[in-house]
Amino acid sequence: MNSRRLIYFSTKPDAELREFFERRDWNVSQVRSGKELRRAVENNPAAGGLLDLAAGLPSGEYDSLEACLAMPNTGWVAIVSPGQLAHATLRHLVRDYCSDYVTTPVIPDRALRAVGHAHGMVTLSGESREEFAHQAVEGEMLGACESMQTLFRSIKRMASTDAPVFIAGESGTGKELTAVAIHRRSSRRDAPFVAINCGAISRDLVQSELFGYERGAFTGATQRKIGRVESANHGTLFLDEIGDLPADSQASLLRFLQERKIERLGGFESIDVDVRIISATHVDLEAAVSEGRFREDLYHRLCVLRVVEPPLRERGNDIELLAHHQLGQLRKSAGRRIQGFAPDAIEAMYRHTWPGNIRELGNRIRRAVVMAEGRLIGAKDLELLTDQIPLSLSSVREDAERKAIEQALLRHRGRYGEAANDLGISRVTLYRLMEMYRMRGPDSVCVKPRKRRCDAD
Repeated sequence: MNSRRLIYFSTKPDAELREFFERRDWNVSQVRSGKELRRAVENNPAAGGLLDLAAGLPSGEYDSLEACLAMPNTGWVAIVSPGQLAHATLRHLVRDYCSDYVTTPVIPDRALRAVGHAHGMVTLSGESREEFAHQAVEGEMLGACESMQTLFRSIKRMASTDAPVFIAGESGTGKELTAVAIHRRSSRRDAPFVAINCGAISRDLVQSELFGYERGAFTGATQRKIGRVESANHGTLFLDEIGDLPADSQASLLRFLQERKIERLGGFESIDVDVRIISATHVDLEAAVSEGRFREDLYHRLCVLRVVEPPLRERGNDIELLAHHQLGQLRKSAGRRIQGFAPDAIEAMYRHTWPGNIRELGNRIRRAVVMAEGRLIGAKDLELLTDQIPLSLSSVREDAERKAIEQALLRHRGRYGEAANDLGISRVTLYRLMEMYRMRGPDSVCVKPRKRRCDAD
């Protein structure tokens, strides 16, 4: 069996506790000061940690101790005396930097289980970070699922040609990252990659943004402007949300794709431009063609090669892979002590349907890094608690019946007989349902009391 590392921080170490861990194949390092602790945790493999608060803290070393506890490669368990957590400083240390705590007198088996769990969680976190290094293809593209592996293979093949590429997929799935990956692997990698969001530009400005204009072409055109198409000469032009391109601009783009020449607005010179076109949209472009909202001839020009971005909800374990990667990036920039995700957060992420895909995942984690109070991000921090409760037919039926009874009683101002008739049930059945759902009477549904008796209830 391989020996596991245990860092035992205590100003008065317990020799019996140390020997107990060593007999169970733990390699114990005892430290008594913040300086010794830093040497023990820096640049070392994952370890379990025992933080003996019951023995007291070294005077004047609280800040250095806190900095060491915040390092991600040690899972800490605190030892505290009964009532000691009433002290705000110690409570802060345990809450923010320890995964568990045991009270004195220490029960060795209880401490062993707690430290073993903390060590295991740190080890898992380390394995996840190693996986990330092997899964990156270009930039922030990560994925181990089959659909992403297929996408990665398609990127390599498409990069070897100059044919137009069309990227389909829901919003937030990373279509621009795919376009960038194709460009960087192509022979045009040293030339510009120019992106334009066709849906974010005013209809009146699309032509000038795409093709540029000459001085004096219109009021306010005080100097020549080079358009996006010309700026991408010898490189790649990425047309995002191509489905939102106005009809007149569709015709101009088609003309350019056919002739490979442009004319700036207000100009008469034909300019040769050599670009590779990659386009994308979240809308069903085939449906737009059949409905007359998008030119069929332009669609066929753009969609020579086609690739589909898989939505996050269909990527299985990639959800956790991406979450850990994004947390690592945000933790570096924010300087926070967040160490990972709590089990309920992982479960909630797998339950969630992710309508906003990777963009939504990033936004939720970014908010959680700022708002989380402990070392681990929980489902509450991700605002995913509603996904923790799976719905069953019985729960849906109960909720519907309860609401129907409440509304009937409100309509008839608490008159049970009239409410029962409205619901199509007998008064006895109404009483039985109200008792089953613990609805005591009109007060439970906020019905105002009547001034006088109006029926035979």
